[in-house]
Amino acid sequence: MHTIHPLKNEVHQKSNGFDHKSWMEVLLLKMSKAKGINIKKMFIFFCSSLIYALCQMLFSIILMKEDLWNNFHIQLSAHYVVIFTMCIADYGLLVFLNKYLPYSKNILLRILADLTGLTVICLVLLWLFNYLIYDVFLIPEEGLPSFSVKFAFAMAANIPILLVFELIYYFQSEQKAIADSEIAKRKALLFQHETLRAQINPHFLFNSLNVLSSLIYINPENANKFTKALSKTYRYVLSLNRHPLISVAEELDTLDSYIFLMKMRFENAFTFTVDKKYAGEKNNIIPLTLQLLIENVFKHNVATEEMPLTIKITISSEYIMVENNIQPSNDIDKGGIGLKYLTKQYKLYNKEVIVTHTEHLFIVKIPYIQV
Repeated sequence: MHTIHPLKNEVHQKSNGFDHKSWMEVLLLKMSKAKGINIKKMFIFFCSSLIYALCQMLFSIILMKEDLWNNFHIQLSAHYVVIFTMCIADYGLLVFLNKYLPYSKNILLRILADLTGLTVICLVLLWLFNYLIYDVFLIPEEGLPSFSVKFAFAMAANIPILLVFELIYYFQSEQKAIADSEIAKRKALLFQHETLRAQINPHFLFNSLNVLSSLIYINPENANKFTKALSKTYRYVLSLNRHPLISVAEELDTLDSYIFLMKMRFENAFTFTVDKKYAGEKNNIIPLTLQLLIENVFKHNVATEEMPLTIKITISSEYIMVENNIQPSNDIDKGGIGLKYLTKQYKLYNKEVIVTHTEHLFIVKIPYIQV
């Protein structure tokens, strides 16, 4: 079977529409669109480094009292090579330190590392350029500055370069943080919307109202409790926009109302226990985490008196673990919020939801989120 290159195919399709651009023109057009930003940045870097090299050259000429126009092009070229090499070395230093010693770890150590890196770069470059000048090009040392003077010039020229790189990195980080924050807010709002939609979907309301209707005639006292539990559950859902995180204790308190609703509906078809192995109820999690996980248990499993579901929540030192026995349901409602949404929400906090699926048990471990 013959395959057609997508660019050639595009040209072929356009030629049928009386657009006779060649394949090479299409390729160049796509390359210019893809690399336009890089070319712009390279041009800005070239111009700024050239201007900085010119300033350094003028400063050196004034300080050394030399003739400005004596070998002007050679002096400018030499200064530009030095400045360009410093820029490359400083950028490498910045990338290395941002990876292994960012400012968030220790500001003082980072500043010391910056100064140490600058000193090493200047010493290495001085040794390299001295070797090229005296040993390769065989230029006599007479009339040239001493090593200490060259080192002072190098440090004076190199420190502003690293400062500029640090400022650029700082502002880019700030912009990225703002963008990430906006993305997180949008995802949180989406999560709230989807959660609310899941809670007030017709199926859930229909079942709840059916139970309430039966209780009104059979057991008015339980009907009153059921109404209060339903109201508390919805009030908690509606307050999500004010609580990006919530303590485990508050989540368990609200979960009691949801469990009560399920008991009124399923009666003896399931058992629910909370095992507090660790006093971690002050730790924070994302609101509705436990309720959504238990909702998934009922959605994906059969719960009858003959085949009861066993749901257990364990509070440990690192995780809240929700486990249930597996009794797969043939009629699974695919709508609403599932484990996929919770996983995405915890990833926003760089936390991982651990899911273990054995032959008889389904286990989800929810990490705590530190404020």
